[in-house]
Amino acid sequence: MLKNYRLTKAIKRGLSQYDPDDTGGFASKEEIQEEFEQMEEKLRHLQDKLFASKSNGVLVLFQGMDCSGKDGVVKKVLSNLNPQGFRAESFKKPTPDESAHDFLWRTHKVVPAKGYITAFNRSYYEDVLITRVHGSIQDEEAATRMKHIRHFEKLLTNNGVLLIKIFLHISPEFQLEKIRERLSNPDKLWKFDPSDLAEREYWDSYIDAYEDAFRNTATNYAPWHIVPANKRWFRDYLVLRIIVNALEKLELSYPEPDIETRKFIEQLQFSPVQD
Repeated sequence: MLKNYRLTKAIKRGLSQYDPDDTGGFASKEEIQEEFEQMEEKLRHLQDKLFASKSNGVLVLFQGMDCSGKDGVVKKVLSNLNPQGFRAESFKKPTPDESAHDFLWRTHKVVPAKGYITAFNRSYYEDVLITRVHGSIQDEEAATRMKHIRHFEKLLTNNGVLLIKIFLHISPEFQLEKIRERLSNPDKLWKFDPSDLAEREYWDSYIDAYEDAFRNTATNYAPWHIVPANKRWFRDYLVLRIIVNALEKLELSYPEPDIETRKFIEQLQFSPVQD
């Protein structure tokens, strides 16, 4: 199933071939609820092994149009993790200090250490998306940056970082529905930004920029996953399944006790029981 949503260098499908309403053949949330809960429990156990072994860091990177649910999927899928070993990072317009460095600087410094999981709400890909759509950089500079991104992601994976890149795919109609929902709901009005409506005018340009980014940065070591996100329940299910599947491939295990700990265990085993 997951291979249908996995995009590597060898597969150059456009986003038009992915249906944002897709539910993977499932009819409803109730149909996958039991499996979802089982995977949540499995993810907690995998995180525990990851933290104990300190063998890998895990970076889950989310990209998507406005209203695609980046905040929501982090809250729904990853909020049950042990906060001692998990954090979320969000990237907005670069600060003056961040702009004074190379475009990868602000994200590189918060890449997870071994044993930890980090979720990126947006990422360094913004620097080949919004900058390109609005003409801050030209195609030649975008191509150079994507080359740097490939090298950066190779550096991360070579140093034990499991990189899970997820694009939350929605339709323009769904986005408009969500914007209207924000405007009509007092509890969600704070989320509305007038720029969201202005950015809709660039929808096709963003799609072109994303597809070019996929073609240039989808690799076997750092593939993209195109997740249909019009149906929130399927979005959450598929993201959780992608993450659990990726962590299982690490074949994590608890570390063996060191010599001193083994001696202590042996002492306990052979010590006489005190009344």
